Formats: sequence, structure tokens, C-alpha cells
Amino acid sequence: MTMRMTGYQASAVGWILLLLSSGSQDAFAYRSPMMMGTGNTFGRVFRISTWGESHGGGVGVTLDGCPPRIPLTREEVQIDLDRRRPGQSRITTPRNEADAVEIMSGLNPEGVTLGTPIAMLVRNKDQRSQDYLENDMNVAYRPSHADATYDAKYGVRAIAGGGRSSARETIGRVAAGAVARKILKLYNGIEVLAYVSKVQDIETKNVDHDTFTMEDVDSNMVRCPDQEVAEKMLERIDEIRKSGNSIGGVVTCVARNVPAGLGSPVFDKLEADLAKACMSIPAAKGFESGDGFEGTLLTGKDHNDEFYIDPETGATRTRTNRSGGIQGGISNGENIEIRVAFKPTSTIGQAQSTV
Repeated sequence: MTMRMTGYQASAVGWILLLLSSGSQDAFAYRSPMMMGTGNTFGRVFRISTWGESHGGGVGVTLDGCPPRIPLTREEVQIDLDRRRPGQSRITTPRNEADAVEIMSGLNPEGVTLGTPIAMLVRNKDQRSQDYLENDMNVAYRPSHADATYDAKYGVRAIAGGGRSSARETIGRVAAGAVARKILKLYNGIEVLAYVSKVQDIETKNVDHDTFTMEDVDSNMVRCPDQEVAEKMLERIDEIRKSGNSIGGVVTCVARNVPAGLGSPVFDKLEADLAKACMSIPAAKGFESGDGFEGTLLTGKDHNDEFYIDPETGATRTRTNRSGGIQGGISNGENIEIRVAFKPTSTIGQAQSTV
């Protein structure tokens, strides 16, 4: 029995083959003695490079492309880092870190950006490497962690804390994101917010993407602005956590006041860039924009976003936003709406088999 591939299937297969052939060293090497550690930089005009290991001296980011003459304080960056900081509640990692940021370069004494690279450092204080080195984790691969794949690629790995594969790497992204947040707000009035929209099978669909605020998100430890659903999420998390296990969920991100015209065909589509950024976050396993996979259940008539002219601004608008603010890979002026699925935390308190 033979099967013919559709155009979409052929495109997907061709893209995978292209990736494998262009990176054939990575695809087929096993414990190569010469494998370079690339892949730590994202962006072009506004470009970040994160660095540091979970149990090293610290983690941080070098940000290139920030415009000059923008007032920037350490406290502004610290606000976002404090929201990310571990140990804030019983449902987060217990690691106790202050995550105090140090801005090492890129500002003048008056706290104004120079247009030169901005380096930001957060020193590690509570790394307990003995928790990894004085037991079987010193020689065994942890299931669904990056231990085995890092060992296969580099022939060496950071046993304590997972090194670059640790979610602690995201400190650099958050610090750079705080600067990006200020630039976008300053020049375009763009506001970017995110919240937990689903935990296992418990989901909220009652959040108004035009009006919810960061205060709404931060009003509970689950960070779901729907209080009733947040309580159910917390109950489920506690139930699973007490059994020594973990569960996953979905984060919804909304960008408001995004102008039309961002993104370029073909390989630089806006949702393609967003997907790459989001899928590089540790534990991310799925990405959707607009209606995403649920859109496949609709007909074209039901899924299409019909246009109208805004009587106040004269702008072309859509009556619905099933496209998630992106059509043809280019922003259309509506809210950008994306969702990222995160797998259950791999570190659990139950026995597992490994090698």
C-alpha cells in the first residue's frame, strides 16, 4: 500500500530534511570531541545572548541593539526578575535566590542607555550542587531531562543543576525582556501580558484579552486572572504535588496595541519568529497562534475574520480574532494571541527507571 504526501506533509518533511542536512554534524554525531556550543543568541536588530550555568557563578545576558538615550534603572529590570524568582510559593521550585541584577555596561552614570551592549548579571547564591553529586544522579541520566542528549552531543555535561538546560537560563531572557518591554511601551504603546490558562484539563475561557492586567495575573500564586478557575488549578496542583508527581499546563500570551505590518514572508513570518522564541523555553512542547489546533474543527466560513472599518480611527479591523492578530505571517493590528504548552516538570519525587 502506498501513500501520497499532501503539499503540507511534503513541506514539513522537506523542512526536516533541510534541517538534518544543514546540521548533519548534530544529527548524526555521537560524543564528538569537537562540537561547538552554539545556539545561545536570538534576534537580529534587538539581539540577546544568554550565558551561565545553573550552578555556576551566575547567569546573565548581553543585549545588543538597544537604542541610545533611554532612561533605564536597575529597579525596572528587577521588577520582572522578582516575578520570575523561585521560592515564591509552595508550587514553585524551593531554591531560595534573591536574583538581584547587576547592570555591568551600556548605561552612563545618569542611568541612560548609550546604544552600546548592555550586560546584565545575576549571581547564583543558593546552588546546592551536593544534591546532584552525592547520589546516583552523578552517574545516571534523569528521565526526560537533557542529561542524555547533552552527553550525546558534547561528551560532557553539567551534572549539578543541568547547566544550560536549566530553567535558570531564562533569567537572561527576562532581564532583556524588561528592557524590550520599556522600549515597546515607550515607542508604540505596546503591552505584553501572559497568564496560565490551563493546568492539565482545567482551563479558563473567561479572561478578557482587551482588559486584563498584570495585577489580575499576580493576584494568586497560579497566576491565572480567573479567580474561580485559579482555585481549581491550585487544588489539582496540590493533589498531584503531594503524591510526588507533577503536571503540565498552558500559558497564554497577549500583545496589545501592536501595529499592523510586523513580520515578513516567507521564513520570517511573525508567528514563526514567536514560535521559535517560545519553543526555546525549557519544557515548552507546543505552540499555537490564534485558534491554533482548534481552528481545524471549523469550516472556512466559521474561521474567517470578517473585516470592517473602525468608524473612529478609519483603520481596517476584524470583527473576530481567530487569526490571533496575524494573517499571512504579518500583524493585522489586532491583539497578538499565542499559547505555549509546557510539559510536566521532569523532576519528581517518585522512583523511576534509568541507565
